[in-house]
Amino acid sequence: MNALNRIAILDDYQGVALSLADWGSLGVKVDVFRDTLKDLDALSARLAPYDCIVLMRERTPFPRALIERLPNLRLLITTAGRNLSVDSDALRERGITFCGTGGAVAQTAELTWGLILAVMRDIPAQDRSLREGRWQTTVGEGLEGRTLGIIGLGKQGQRVAKVALAFGMRVVAWSQNLTDETAKAAGAERLSKEELLRQSDVVTLHLVLSERSRHTIGAAELALMKPGAFLVNTSRGPLVDAAALETALREKRIAGAGLDVFDDEPLPAGASIAALPNTVLTPHLGYVTRGNLTTFYQGAVEDIAAYMAGAPIRVI
Repeated sequence: MNALNRIAILDDYQGVALSLADWGSLGVKVDVFRDTLKDLDALSARLAPYDCIVLMRERTPFPRALIERLPNLRLLITTAGRNLSVDSDALRERGITFCGTGGAVAQTAELTWGLILAVMRDIPAQDRSLREGRWQTTVGEGLEGRTLGIIGLGKQGQRVAKVALAFGMRVVAWSQNLTDETAKAAGAERLSKEELLRQSDVVTLHLVLSERSRHTIGAAELALMKPGAFLVNTSRGPLVDAAALETALREKRIAGAGLDVFDDEPLPAGASIAALPNTVLTPHLGYVTRGNLTTFYQGAVEDIAAYMAGAPIRVI
């Protein structure tokens, strides 16, 4: 038996964690924090009393410098099956159990299409103008017959490709390890990154963030895109050079962008990207649905109960 004294649930932005799982069944005091602390001193002071901490994905990174300042921590849980912002080596050295939960994969692909449609048809601006008494103030772009470029044809990219084919789009794809066979199986044509950027009317990113993939799209890549093309990113902010993208949007070198992810999250008030009219921005909603959050938090409760009972647990 592994008794726990205090559980912290971090970054519950919408305040739904306690309502989506039976935390009371654990018989342990649970505290919920809805804000994100980025200062190491403030964060370590807040978390020092807790022996169990539940993370919401990568909203609060857990580097070695933080882990070493949490003397009571014995169990760390991340929602979903992996979390690259956690220093798992530091956890193992301290003997801290690190585990994950289940989670769905469809939601981010769904939001990708929401952003594609919103930015190409100018839906948010048209909604605002209609409410303000104006009628049909811009002309949008259609999908049928256009080319969708998918950078990263994994689970998310393949889901996005299926919808593109249903819309009657041509699908092209690139990633460093993509083969012709994998692309063909998804209904796509494999191109070089440069040719994908030149030919695509919409470019959407679905890569895992790493040092190799950071700034996959920079100034040189944006310069290859058509002036009427759109960029969509629902994966990770640093896949795109944010400064280069803002310049391209401001100077109208590309038509627009739909962004769900940013270098700095939550996006700071007054961020310059928010002032650009040829963008549609959402606050990292890719995985945020009621069903998925329920799976996350119920999985966290199951992990904690198993840990306390000394039963098998989903260790990462």
